[in-house]
Amino acid sequence: MKKIIAALALVIAASQSGTANAAETPQQGGTLNVALGSDTPVIDPSITGFSVTALIARNVVDSLVGQAADNQFTPWLAESWQVNSNHTDYVFHLRKDVTFSDGTKLDAEAVKYNLQRILDPKTTSSYAKSLLGPIKTLTTPDAYTLVIHYDLPFAPLLQGLSLPYLGIQSPTYLQNTVNTSNTVVGSGPFILKSFVKGSGSQLTRRADYHWGPGYAKHSGPAYLEAINFKYLPESSVRLGALVSGQIQAIDAVPPVNAQSVKNNPTLQVETKEDPGVNRLLYLNTSQGPFQDQRVRQAFLRASDPASAVKVAFFGTLKVADNVLGPQTLYYDHSIAALWGFDLNKANQLLDQAGWQEKDATGIRTKQGKKLTVHFVYDPTSVESADITLFQAIQFQVKKAGFDLQLDPVDSGVFSARTVNNDYDIVSNFYVRAEPDILRTVFHSDYIPPKGSNFSHVSALDDKLKLAVGAPDEQRKQLYSEVQRQVIDQAYVVPLYVPAYQLGISKNVHDISWATNAKPNFYDVWLSH
Repeated sequence: MKKIIAALALVIAASQSGTANAAETPQQGGTLNVALGSDTPVIDPSITGFSVTALIARNVVDSLVGQAADNQFTPWLAESWQVNSNHTDYVFHLRKDVTFSDGTKLDAEAVKYNLQRILDPKTTSSYAKSLLGPIKTLTTPDAYTLVIHYDLPFAPLLQGLSLPYLGIQSPTYLQNTVNTSNTVVGSGPFILKSFVKGSGSQLTRRADYHWGPGYAKHSGPAYLEAINFKYLPESSVRLGALVSGQIQAIDAVPPVNAQSVKNNPTLQVETKEDPGVNRLLYLNTSQGPFQDQRVRQAFLRASDPASAVKVAFFGTLKVADNVLGPQTLYYDHSIAALWGFDLNKANQLLDQAGWQEKDATGIRTKQGKKLTVHFVYDPTSVESADITLFQAIQFQVKKAGFDLQLDPVDSGVFSARTVNNDYDIVSNFYVRAEPDILRTVFHSDYIPPKGSNFSHVSALDDKLKLAVGAPDEQRKQLYSEVQRQVIDQAYVVPLYVPAYQLGISKNVHDISWATNAKPNFYDVWLSH
C-alpha cells in the first residue's frame, strides 16, 4: 500500500510540475477584453493628450526609441542613434525591414512626414508638439537616416519620442485621410479594427510583426489574437464584468472594492504610480476672482486634499504634496512644507482681498457680487471617484465662503469653454517621467487654444525655456524653483498622485509597465 501511495504521489507531483511548466510557457491566441472607466474623444495619438488614447494606440503605433522600466532607452524603429554633447543634433538610423499595416514601407521620409505633420500649425497637436520642442530642421541624408537639429539644446527629446503621442503612422494613410479622429494606421503589433467614441476599440493581431521594442520579452507577433477595449464608465459594471469573467482586465479598480478584488483567489490588482504632473485643479489667473493671488492662495488653503482623497479613494491613492509626482525626475520633496489646509489663513486672505461680507448661505460677497467660481469638467474623461473628490472640495471651500459651481459638460463644450477662457477651474493630470512636462502646462506658448496652460501663466517662461537644455544640476535647480513658484503663487491645487490600478484575472500573464505607467500588452498571453 505504501508503495502505491508513493507512486501516486510521484504521478501527482509530476503532473503538477508539468502543469506549472506549461503555465510558464506563453500560449498563442485568445482575446483580451479590457474595460476602461474613462473615454477618449479621438484615437489619433498625435492630436490629443488623453492617456486613454496612449493606452490603446501604443498597441498600434511604434516609436523611434523605447524606454525600459529602468528608464534606459532601447532600440525600436531606430536601431541606433547618436546625440551630440549639447543636445542640439540627434541622428537616428532606422531599421530597414519595417512596414506599416497598409503595406507602406517605413523609411526616413515617412518619419520626417510624421514629425512635420505634428509641427504644422494646422495640426491640432499641442501635446505632441510640446514633446518635440523647437525643432529647427529635419533632414534625411539617406533613405534610412533622420537628423533632427535644434538651434538651442533640447535634452528631453528621446523620452518624448518613446511615448505613443509621437508614435509613427503610415504617411500614405495620413496623406489620404482628412479626419484621423477615429482611425490610426501604424506599424505596431496590432491593427485598429474599429474605434467608436463612447463604446470602445477593437484591435487584431498583425501576423508579420517582428520589430518590437528592445525592452520586450519576446520577438515576433503578439501572443494575443485580439484586444477589445470597452468603455464601461460605471465602476460597479466594470467590476461585475471582471468578477464574472466577461472581462479579463479593468482599469480604475473601484476604490471601495479594491480589497475585495485582492482577496478574490481568481483576481489580482497591479498598481503603477504615475510620474508627471499630479491630478491638479488649475486656477485661471487671467479672469475672474483668481486674478487676485490672495484669492487663489485662500482657495488653496481652504482645500483639504488629504481628507477629500481619503473619502473618494478609500486610501488607494496618495495625496499630492506637490505639482509633480514622486516618480518624476527632479521631484522636490521639500515643497510639501510650503502649503497645507489652513481655514483660518484662508479666511484672513479673503478678508484682505476685500471679500469681507457673507450672504445668508455663508458665501462671501464684495460690492454685491458673490464669490462664485466655475469648475468645468467632462464627466467622460474622469472616474466616478474623481467626481466624488470634486464634490468634497466643493464642500470644503464653502466653509471659507467660496461658491464653487461644478459644471459637467461634454468634450465639445469643454474644448469651447477652455478656448474661450470661460472657466475658473479645470482639472487634469499628465503622465511623463521627464520634468519638461511642466513646460507643457505652465509655459505661455501653451495657453489655450494652443495647449494646456489652463492657469494662463507666463511668469515661468524663462526658467522653463532655460531648463530644457541646461546641464543636469542646473536643470534640477530650475525645476525645483518652478515647483516652488507654482505653489507659492497658488496657480494650482494639487489633489492626488495618479496611479494606474489594473484589476486582472490570474489567467492573464506577463503584463509589463511602460514608463508612462500604462500596461504593455505586446508580451501578454492568456492561459486557457
